[in-house]
Amino acid sequence: MTSENRYQAIIEKIFFTKYKKRSKEIQFARDDIMKFAAKLHIELPKNLGDLVYSFRYRSALPKSIQDTASAGKVWIIRPAGRAEYLFALVPDIPIVPTPNIAETKVPDATPGIVAKYAFNDEQALLAKLRYNRLVDVFTGVTCYSLQNHLRTTVPGMGQVETDEIYVGINKHGAQFVFPIQAKGGTDKLNIVQIEQDIGVCEDKFSDLICRPIAAQFMLDGGIALFEFEQATAGVKICGEKHYRLVPPDQITPEDLRAYRDRLSD
Repeated sequence: MTSENRYQAIIEKIFFTKYKKRSKEIQFARDDIMKFAAKLHIELPKNLGDLVYSFRYRSALPKSIQDTASAGKVWIIRPAGRAEYLFALVPDIPIVPTPNIAETKVPDATPGIVAKYAFNDEQALLAKLRYNRLVDVFTGVTCYSLQNHLRTTVPGMGQVETDEIYVGINKHGAQFVFPIQAKGGTDKLNIVQIEQDIGVCEDKFSDLICRPIAAQFMLDGGIALFEFEQATAGVKICGEKHYRLVPPDQITPEDLRAYRDRLSD
């Protein structure tokens, strides 16, 4: 069996062994992966955590699991403590770039040697955000990268990882923390990551204003940025902008007039 097929067989076995009709949450532990792999006579993955990581960040849960969800809902996996997880039924809110959003051209300040050797992955995307100050442009706040790949433990969630943390200050002196999730290639953004980032802010940066951000390479080479807020009904997208990094001479007077006109909207 391929790794994908092994992972699907194990996660289905865990889910349907514990699932009851109208369930909205189903708890399981890392030990369950070992137990059910043994029952299925499936060789365990070398890294047990990769099975859960795969379904949280890279692949959708199997169709057999999603078919049990009610209309407008989807199953996700949330962290629930150290080596503990939770299947949770939540509103289906895909985080994908919205078609037909107006694009903004930004003079590309990425160093040539970085652009030459960068891959189309999250590290390349984070580098482009940093060198071109796109977080500043998107939020209107002067921002500074504090740390990338922050791995920490949050009460009630267990170990979580944020791609990068920015801190910033605005003209009024208000201070902000911007946890950044970046996805390139085929990896997908999801609400679980944003929930974790909010948890990190509440636990580690409680005095700062938390503004979670996500970035995604688009298929045409553009960059989509999203901002989120915690609402009563859960995490919601509260802002989305699309940017394209171009040589300065590709920003025309017509482009500049269009951007100026946006100020009056």
